[in-house]
Amino acid sequence: MGRHSSMPDEYGTAAAAPRPRSRGRTVAIATALVLVVAAGTAAVVRPELIGLGGGCEDEVHLDVVASPDVATALREAAEHARREKLTSDGNCLDVAVTARDAYKVADTLRAGKGAADFQVWVPDSDVWVQRVITGTGDAEVTPAGNVASSPIGVGMVPAAAKSFGWPRKTYTWAQLTGAAMQDDKLRLGAADPARSASGLLALTKLAATSKKGDGTQAASMAKSLSQRTSDSDAQLMDTVPRDNSGTEQGNPRRNEALILSEQAAYAHNREAGEAGSVDLFYPKDGSPALDYPYSLVGEDRLSTDESRAAGRFITLLGAPEGRSILERHGFRTDGGRSPATVASRAGGRSPQPYARAAAKAPTEEQVEETLGMWTITVQSARITTVVDASASMGNIVPSRGESRMEVTKASMLAALSTFTPEDEIGLWEFATFLDGDRDYKKLVPTERLGDHVGSGTRRDRLAAAFTALQPVPGGATGLYDTTLAAYKEATSSYKSGRFNAVVVVTDGVNEDEGSISRESLIKKLGDLTDPDHPVPLIVIAVGPDTDKREVEQVAEATGGSGHQVSDPADIQQVILKAIIEAGAKGN
Repeated sequence: MGRHSSMPDEYGTAAAAPRPRSRGRTVAIATALVLVVAAGTAAVVRPELIGLGGGCEDEVHLDVVASPDVATALREAAEHARREKLTSDGNCLDVAVTARDAYKVADTLRAGKGAADFQVWVPDSDVWVQRVITGTGDAEVTPAGNVASSPIGVGMVPAAAKSFGWPRKTYTWAQLTGAAMQDDKLRLGAADPARSASGLLALTKLAATSKKGDGTQAASMAKSLSQRTSDSDAQLMDTVPRDNSGTEQGNPRRNEALILSEQAAYAHNREAGEAGSVDLFYPKDGSPALDYPYSLVGEDRLSTDESRAAGRFITLLGAPEGRSILERHGFRTDGGRSPATVASRAGGRSPQPYARAAAKAPTEEQVEETLGMWTITVQSARITTVVDASASMGNIVPSRGESRMEVTKASMLAALSTFTPEDEIGLWEFATFLDGDRDYKKLVPTERLGDHVGSGTRRDRLAAAFTALQPVPGGATGLYDTTLAAYKEATSSYKSGRFNAVVVVTDGVNEDEGSISRESLIKKLGDLTDPDHPVPLIVIAVGPDTDKREVEQVAEATGGSGHQVSDPADIQQVILKAIIEAGAKGN
């Protein structure tokens, strides 16, 4: 634990957090602060913890970076600490709070470029913390509890809310968004899920509850939402009509409904007054919630004073004074049960289910799948998939009882279901000498899925081609020549405004003795790569006979990524994750 293996006796103990963290190592501050609970509150704190400091030996400075929505409340709490001379080990707290968008902080920490200039990070959601923890950088983020929460719902201007039967009529997420989008009945806006936790959590919930048939409904809904997406939560709030005038209400650039947090609605209504207020629908199938995790950054680099000051500040936020400050700014702080005043001022009213417990937090896999779907939905994708059909694809996957090919096909078909009719997806297969001297065969051209071909669509044709894939008896793995050919075609047919990529799935290393060498392949791929027209190569190595370093080297030559999985069923998730990574690089 380094220099700070214990905490001052003054911190005391209380109830343990009901939602343990699955990642990140346990640290002294998290152990000592058992009074913090993940639902956005702290249990009872002894009175002596929140009284006057009684004089200061010195000051201890703490830099806190927080999401803009909670930063103002934290600044007020910091000012309270200064005014009341709250101390940590006899040193007065000097807490500086800076507002920064959570996604920007997460991207910076993931990059791991130098030490952070702050000790505590309070993003609006744990999804950003997990993004850093599971990222490729060396940044260390240690969750220590949650300081507040705020459920996510759909706010509507009063006229629209009334037409939807507010407050007595309740809806599921799918019903609310579906009704809003039907025949352009309502202009529904949301913040970009790639930059906003409220937009991401809502879209994840929608994706989980609206998948039907081939799974395209969720993608279609995302496509519709993308037409009225704002870059940030703050910009989203600026799209609400400023008053009840016909000019404002009829302005096509204004949104009559928004996917937003209760706290955002609270803050908006407080500032806008009656004329520009919103009413809030709480979906009856559960509202995901922002959970404001209090996290240490670079815990091993903190001095003893800094570590203890961080503990003292979160203790204040969980004490009556801190909870009162947070509630005045529209946050929930008492175990997820909303004070009536918070819900009322946010536009909630019974029988809207505002007091219902927050929906279960999505898994990291669900979040990644949603981000992948969003990336390819917003940009539309142009992807050529290249699948290994060598004889070894007939080998049985022990955990599945099916061949590698069968499991791979099922996973690829699942991935196909996340694409929309606007996306362009093609299919090649490869082994050795499949088409004369060529190791590959083009089965379906890379064209728009929604286009009709004969009595069906190209999606139908592609699904049928995937289903028909079979291992080639005696076929070896002609990886290098196939990869180069597919990449040449993808770069020569590049389409602007789309996410262009090549996905190669292989269960072995190159076995074509007459092919180009790995070094030549990497050089040729690098020569074909154009930063202004990026086509990342995503190579997925399946099973024990593959070389992870090989696929990484080949893919990275194009700005893409190489991945190794033991189970072909993971292919769908890996593709979506790789798309997210490519998007983060600017591809």
